[in-house]
Amino acid sequence: MDADGANALVATKLTAPTLPPQLIDRPRLTAVLDAAVADSSVRAILVSAPAGSGKSTLVAGWQSTRDDCAWLQADPADRDPARFWGHLVGALAGLVPDIVETVGPAVSSAAGDAGPLLERLANVLASGERVTLVIDDYHLVVSPAIDDAIDALIGLAPSTFRLVLVTRLDPSIRLSRLRVRSQLVEVRADELSFAATEAQLLLRDADPAVTLDHAEALCERTEGWAAGLVLAGLSLRGSDDHDAFVEAFQGDDRLVVDYLTDEYLSQVDEADQSRMMRTAVLDRMCGPLIDAVCGTNDGARWLNETAATNQLLISLDRTNTWFRYHHLLGDVLRLDAEQSSIDLTDAHRQAARWHHQAGDAHNAVEHYLAANELTAAADLIYDEATDLMNRGQLSTVADQVARLGTLAEEHAGALVVQGWIALFTGHYAESHRCVARARTLNPNNDEAALSVALAIMTNLATGNVDNALSEARSADEPFESTQAMALAGARVWAGDFDGARPFLEQAERMAPDEGHRYVQVVAPIFSAIGHIECNDAAAAHAEAARAIDLADLGLGDLTQTALAHSILARTTEHPDEAVAAATHGVELVSRSPEPILRAYVFASGGDVLSHHGHDQGADLIEEARRIIDECPDPGIAGRYLARVEARHQLSTPQPASPGFVEDLTDRELAVLRYLPSPMSQREIANELYVSLNTVKTHCKAVYRKLGTGDRKAAVQAARDHGLL
Repeated sequence: MDADGANALVATKLTAPTLPPQLIDRPRLTAVLDAAVADSSVRAILVSAPAGSGKSTLVAGWQSTRDDCAWLQADPADRDPARFWGHLVGALAGLVPDIVETVGPAVSSAAGDAGPLLERLANVLASGERVTLVIDDYHLVVSPAIDDAIDALIGLAPSTFRLVLVTRLDPSIRLSRLRVRSQLVEVRADELSFAATEAQLLLRDADPAVTLDHAEALCERTEGWAAGLVLAGLSLRGSDDHDAFVEAFQGDDRLVVDYLTDEYLSQVDEADQSRMMRTAVLDRMCGPLIDAVCGTNDGARWLNETAATNQLLISLDRTNTWFRYHHLLGDVLRLDAEQSSIDLTDAHRQAARWHHQAGDAHNAVEHYLAANELTAAADLIYDEATDLMNRGQLSTVADQVARLGTLAEEHAGALVVQGWIALFTGHYAESHRCVARARTLNPNNDEAALSVALAIMTNLATGNVDNALSEARSADEPFESTQAMALAGARVWAGDFDGARPFLEQAERMAPDEGHRYVQVVAPIFSAIGHIECNDAAAAHAEAARAIDLADLGLGDLTQTALAHSILARTTEHPDEAVAAATHGVELVSRSPEPILRAYVFASGGDVLSHHGHDQGADLIEEARRIIDECPDPGIAGRYLARVEARHQLSTPQPASPGFVEDLTDRELAVLRYLPSPMSQREIANELYVSLNTVKTHCKAVYRKLGTGDRKAAVQAARDHGLL
């Protein structure tokens, strides 16, 4: 599939299903929807009923008459918050000006905290005209986090916004509260049931000879269930005796499914049955995809001819390119294949290869997994994980990795992916474990390099600059931007800004071509830290501003941008801007579990706010000290905090010296080399075969000669002087 075809597949999520040729007008229900939209007190409309009740057809027909209504077709993959909110923003883009630019930057962080996204969304909706959003098949979005966020959106959104949820199951939002406040309008199965006059119109499309009596009888047997009536109409075409047909037709779900299998599918020739059962593995299908799965060459023609006589094959676009089976028919076809002992593994395998070649990694992985082609799935998950994680779709990647089963622990690439997910979600022990395990599996060069990058970032995230620097110094030349960024980051936090610069330049050259937005934002942030620590305020300000501009294109709420805001606060000449930037940086970083990041931003925020007379400044500096004291090796963050504390007279100033007070002896140097480690002084003494008092004496001499007052400061000072 070419790029246009890939886009069309995505576009089907933002387009209402094509309406049946003979759409039955149901004014009693569309009037309910119209009144709900017009009522300023209503916030949400819930259309909730079992499968086949005609929910989507009703709402799609109503939506087609309005120019203020957007559509989002949900699917199981939308349980990933970043994916769901990205599509929701895309659905509204045609009706709400600037929504992509305003809300889009918050989408990638929605998995961790949807608050910033909801605030932006509510604000942009409040500034526009009346708009209604339909989310169809919402029951497929199985995510408590999304349910909570939807609940919050209903409360935050302005009175000009209506949310229509079309679902088989009631969502886990506070419906009772909405009912009490008269903010909810509900359309349920009873209201959706077809009346006899409506059923007659529906059935006459199958056979004009259907009488009102026939319709009444079928309505009674199907309880007005739309799919049952449609199925009855399909089989009615082949009946010579309408009275006998109506008498024999039964209406509960199980019997209708059985009837569909026995009567409808039995009228389909064997070749078409086989094709339908093989293609039932597809969520969406087009002609070339059907040809790939079935080994045919007429897929597009077959789809259009079948859709012309079968309302259970639904067109998904106005060009009649993409289709799907009615959910019930798809279920029956898959059940029929299972009962017929037809192995659909090859259908999944061919679908996987087609989607893979078409660039649709998500569906390719899904079909590889279904086909038990686990190694191919794992390889593709690894290849595509960076892009998905850059867009915040951690849940999607984590779910796919989990479905690899035991292979997830035997595939180096899958372990690296699991490690990055653990890092991004704050599970650092798991991240360390994944690195260690991956390194035992003979990873290829790419996997090994990303393992090093992961090890570096995990050590930085746990406040251990020394371990991160050791990993960076042992690494090979990077051939991917994430690696280059990590190698630079270790050196920046260790104070080796000259050593970091070449890797930052590499990262910035590579990232745009690789599509690594995260790296494009973080690399100039590291550069800004280097400049400000070297007292080049103008260059630091420029790099921080550039990072924020890049982040605003899609990663505006990335916690690492807190560093950029804190640097802007320290380098601007305008007091109000300084306070605002410092405050925003603190707010952003408060969601991060990374100690060095938090300590540096808190120290910066405390520095700026204290300078401008804000009481909160001292509290932030105190919190930064608490964090630094818990870090194994905080690198330059500890040194910067000491300067801030001294500047605001919150600590006893330590002597600072650009050089040594005295040269260190060989024994002192030997002790110094152990200071970055977690070893106690007693353990160092045992390692060097000397007494504990001897080590204590050497440590005091090292601190004095380096102009520092404690172990962590001495480690950083030794790095600054090239001793470590």
